Amino acid sequence: MCNSLSGSIGVDRVAYKQAESLAKEGNQVTIFTFMKEVSPPKGVEVFQLSMPKGFYLERFWRILFPINIIALGLYLPKLNGFEVVYSHQYPLSWLAYIGKKVFSYKYIYYHHHLNPPEAYQGTIQQTYARLLNGLTLWTATRADHIISISEFSRKSLLDAIGRDSEIISNEIDAERFHPNIDGKFVREKYGIQNSPVILFVGGLAPPKRVHLLIEAFYLVKSDFPEAKLVIVGKVAFDDYYQKIKGMCDSSVIFTGYIPDEELPYYYAACNVYATASLWEGFDLPAVEAQACGKSVVAFDIGSHSEVINPKNGRLVPANDTKALANAIIEYLSKSGQ
Repeated sequence: MCNSLSGSIGVDRVAYKQAESLAKEGNQVTIFTFMKEVSPPKGVEVFQLSMPKGFYLERFWRILFPINIIALGLYLPKLNGFEVVYSHQYPLSWLAYIGKKVFSYKYIYYHHHLNPPEAYQGTIQQTYARLLNGLTLWTATRADHIISISEFSRKSLLDAIGRDSEIISNEIDAERFHPNIDGKFVREKYGIQNSPVILFVGGLAPPKRVHLLIEAFYLVKSDFPEAKLVIVGKVAFDDYYQKIKGMCDSSVIFTGYIPDEELPYYYAACNVYATASLWEGFDLPAVEAQACGKSVVAFDIGSHSEVINPKNGRLVPANDTKALANAIIEYLSKSGQ
């Protein structure tokens, strides 16, 4: 179970990989999701649940899902017959829990991360994040087993609810993410040719702190005037997107959604991968970038000290945009830009 089946969100990509692996082992697998953007893995069925459209309406609906008798009546019977149900996100974790009580299957909660309320602006958004975290943790406490994607993720959950979990780190597809990839078509597509390129991949939401990355980028431009910042990701919060877009000139390129199969070419096209994220349970794009042979610069937060290899990665103090910029400049200088 995951809220969306897409190629652009880390949680979704982990759920997709898990479903693919389970199917290859001979299991009958069905993905329950609210939104389907990509085809499922071979041999995997998809059951799509309905959810209202609209930024605030969708969020209001998620918070009230536990008392949505109509939704439970429609979807609960679909869980009959399963032996194990994995849930990667709330509100589907609530459905998984109720189904466990009715049908007695094994409910496994997959813990990725929580939304840091302090990352959001305004009382409404911060309150929503706190409520979402509370409901997520409530359903996690009722799981038969919990899997966390990193030691940081495990510790954060242990501190929050007092339950330990098994660590299963996210896997990188070595057949897709490796150093021998040609990113020429990406550079040609955006007309960046031989310019130094800094890349970020992730949803455009406040916890990703893209505005701090943009601030660091303009410090980098003092040493590398021709540098480009390529930001790959869907708009999760339109007000935040408008804010960061207003900070930029043409040297910052927003690509929007990129199909998952094209991501390796974006990593190949960059000189440095950089992120200013405030909170990461794993940070799949940073690890994929390193697998493609790229240097990574990030804040020393969350799981970064676990998953980013120091051989070609640099962690700097959180929120220190100058340190972030200096590390990027150092890597660009070493790459001969």
